[in-house]
Amino acid sequence: MTEMIGNVVLNLDCYEGQDLYSDGEVEEELLEIVKNHSSREFPRIIREKGEWPYLYHLSEQRTNIIGWYPMKPGASVLEVGAGCGAITAALVKMADRVVANDLSKRRSLINAWRNREAKNLELMVGNFNAVAQTLTEQFDYITLIGVYEYAESYMQEPDPYGVFLDKINRLLKEDGEILIAIENRLGLKYFAGCREDHKGRAFEGIEGYPTTSGVRTFSKAELEQMLQKNGYREYEFYYPYPDYKLPTAIYSDDYLPKKGELLNNIRNFDADRYVLFDEGKAFDGIIESGYFPIFSNSFFVSVKKKETR
Repeated sequence: MTEMIGNVVLNLDCYEGQDLYSDGEVEEELLEIVKNHSSREFPRIIREKGEWPYLYHLSEQRTNIIGWYPMKPGASVLEVGAGCGAITAALVKMADRVVANDLSKRRSLINAWRNREAKNLELMVGNFNAVAQTLTEQFDYITLIGVYEYAESYMQEPDPYGVFLDKINRLLKEDGEILIAIENRLGLKYFAGCREDHKGRAFEGIEGYPTTSGVRTFSKAELEQMLQKNGYREYEFYYPYPDYKLPTAIYSDDYLPKKGELLNNIRNFDADRYVLFDEGKAFDGIIESGYFPIFSNSFFVSVKKKETR
């Protein structure tokens, strides 16, 4: 079953009738906002509301994580975990075709209404495992922005993260790429007193998630080991700053930050935090020692399709 919202196709063939992931009543208000206000009004609404969900779901700064990436002309993109459409808003301008998947019908409705003028967007609502089985096309790019860390919740396998990558890999064209954005469990902000993003407990990731199941992030070495173990040999790391959610800069191994550049660190808009030391000064020492890639708060990783027999 499909619906049309403006120019957007809303595909409900895989939707099971229940939204299992939600930010609560604020999503109903977000739906009314995107129905009745243009994106030009979002900055004013964010200021007036003064709460994290409005900033996170409506801020154009969210698109900085993907808007810089040099996609090929005529690209097709599968966005897994599209949420309320902040990243989708960038992708429909960058690619000829975008298929965006999310578990939640309500979030997909928010996405559809905010991007209703896009003629190149199809939203597929439902569990990714079910959606992936129905897809017959392959894509140039598949984005996992704030998604890969949840693989354990959806893949009931001994190696859920490897299985997830391989499901994604099968949906790529021969020269396709997986684009992953994820927090670094050893990011400096967590040592300095920020709470772990998903569970809200200080030092949870640093301690190896002793009280957590269903979601986890990884260090740079852990991600590299995971990719190599599963046969992915070609990949590049980038370093969003201050993090991938609201980045103001994207660094790379070819252009790392210089001493004195990383001073915009008190940006914990979603929860209180400790301030255990001056992160700017700590970053300066880390940069001088050559360890910034290890302690970057987030990663953006482009992964080339692996060859399959």
